[in-house]
Amino acid sequence: MSEFLRFGFLLLPRFSLHSLSAALEALRVANVALGARALDYVLLSADGDPVVSMSGEPLAVSGRLGADMQALHGLMVVAGALPTASDTVWIHGPLKTAATTQERLRGILGGLGCGAVWLAEAGFMDGYRCAVPGLHASSLSARLPHAIVSTQLYEIDRGRLSAVEGAATLDLMLAWLAQRYGDRVQAALIEHFAIERIRAPQDRRAVPPRVAGSAKLAEAVALMQANLGEPLSTEDIAGLVGVSRRQLERLFKQHLDTLPSRWYLEQRLERARRLLKETSQSILQVGLSAGFTSGAHFSNAYKQYFGHTPRDERSARAIAWRDGSRAPSGDTVDG
Repeated sequence: MSEFLRFGFLLLPRFSLHSLSAALEALRVANVALGARALDYVLLSADGDPVVSMSGEPLAVSGRLGADMQALHGLMVVAGALPTASDTVWIHGPLKTAATTQERLRGILGGLGCGAVWLAEAGFMDGYRCAVPGLHASSLSARLPHAIVSTQLYEIDRGRLSAVEGAATLDLMLAWLAQRYGDRVQAALIEHFAIERIRAPQDRRAVPPRVAGSAKLAEAVALMQANLGEPLSTEDIAGLVGVSRRQLERLFKQHLDTLPSRWYLEQRLERARRLLKETSQSILQVGLSAGFTSGAHFSNAYKQYFGHTPRDERSARAIAWRDGSRAPSGDTVDG
């Protein structure tokens, strides 16, 4: 029987629901494959109160950081933003105390999104590879000289786990679970998530060729691709890459012949289409994973772009599977 492990997921304000749900679903599927509840989790916050996610939704937790840390075998920090100067006291107080307990117990310490940066600020990534969002890599290398700052999708370095965003979180969890529990669990995870393989840390999303001529545009595109599940506003994207909204719109028009908001929406819809075709997630789950706030909003946007609804897309896949043939190659489905 597999060793029982319980993880604490510490949710910080503006955390990514996408990252959290990916990690928890991977644990659930691994339990099914193992035939026992070998992996468990609790959701924690700094004070035990609900935490507001990046998408603006509050999520209730089971308790506060510091309570019964001895019962945990790992602590995962889930953060959507870098720590600021005002967070220093908390980082070197409650967070450091909790992480020290896990380190003493030889527990796992990890960060999802910007979570590894919070642990690094407390000194727990010193000498370890630490996956951080690419936009902040240069500044964080100077700010965290003892951590090995990495721009790869995820890192597994001894007892330290880190991933830069939602999709990378899934790859991180799948890779770690496969390493720990072997081929049977790996096969179950690959089948459940309908993927050909678990991405390696160095795999990157392809950047459109026309983007290569503009560093600022490439940064904006990378930022959008990393936040498909919780879309950022055009103003936020422009601010993060250091240009005005008008400048960003001009770059998109010049290189991609579209507006940033339109390009962003298309990427989210393309992601939704892949999930509908390749996974067993419900239509509502797919819509939420692509950053839509309701089923109706998702269905309307999908139909406007593809010419048919998400339900039609899923029905076409089911018919093709039943008939033993490939799904239709065209973009439209009669309905």
